[in-house]
Amino acid sequence: MRTAAFARLAGALFTEGGNNYPDAARPPRQFHWNGVCYESPAVATTQNALPAVSVVIPIGGAPALLKRCLEGLARQTFDPSLIEVIVVDDGHGQRGPAAARNIGWRQARAPIVAFTDEDTEPDPEWLEKGLAAFTGDVDAVSGRVMSPLSVAEYERGDFVAANCFCRKDLLEEIGGFDERFDMAWRADSDLQFRLLQAGARILHEPRAVVVRPVRPAPWRVSLREQRKAMFDALLYKKHRRLYREHVRAAPRWDYYAIVAALLGGMLAALLGAYELAFVLGVVWLGFTATSCVRRLRGRPRTHVLETILTCVAIPPLAVFWRVVGALRFRVALI
Repeated sequence: MRTAAFARLAGALFTEGGNNYPDAARPPRQFHWNGVCYESPAVATTQNALPAVSVVIPIGGAPALLKRCLEGLARQTFDPSLIEVIVVDDGHGQRGPAAARNIGWRQARAPIVAFTDEDTEPDPEWLEKGLAAFTGDVDAVSGRVMSPLSVAEYERGDFVAANCFCRKDLLEEIGGFDERFDMAWRADSDLQFRLLQAGARILHEPRAVVVRPVRPAPWRVSLREQRKAMFDALLYKKHRRLYREHVRAAPRWDYYAIVAALLGGMLAALLGAYELAFVLGVVWLGFTATSCVRRLRGRPRTHVLETILTCVAIPPLAVFWRVVGALRFRVALI
């Protein structure tokens, strides 16, 4: 069964695998380098030339975003004849970006694989700076993901799949991404930890930049995103020490306190212990208000109501999905 389609731009090959993308989403026909206009490798006659880098982009059915990403690749300062772009469509397989990336890098012909996402805009020097970092015994490079939201989780991460480079032979050695991470969460951290355990040297190159613009989304998205918390359990099960060092040094005691106070207050009220219910209600309100004040800082005033609603709903949802993850992956993660 076909779980994903891929398109490769290199060596005069472009395969859509049955997907019909709109014309606006097709790869750019030209690349520019040092002020000279080159034909895209998709239509060039360099079938026997091997690329220096293969760029893998998993997509989930947003061709307009893909177009913007490919336009960024068309502006790269790196020699366009040495770039291979592999687009993997998981819109049909629905196995997640980790599986799509594995399909992509296994098709790659270059010795170095660069990963990014369909909703990024690569800086013109992204590939040039990223590949230049492979000196000596460097095995992988992590770049910088910039966003107008400076507090974004992915910008704080030290190894993000939206901007990383890795030697293909090393990916083959460790098996690539763990496809059990079937949502866009923690698969990149898992890859980073397994690279470290394999003795790989990972270098951070902040000049290799991709930009991730803010995408309009309803406030309910932040509630749906809490489902990803269950994959913390899988990451913790596989890499307990590295999880505590790189992801979270201590449990989210504030979330557990909020949920405990909420459930305890409700139970006390049902049992007629109204004084205890009042005290626990005050504790719940205090923790929740503190969380809201922290989240409201720097936010537009038009988002006050939705921020308050998410502050009330997120702790119970986050704890619920962490419990689901602990049960699913059989690990005692608090």
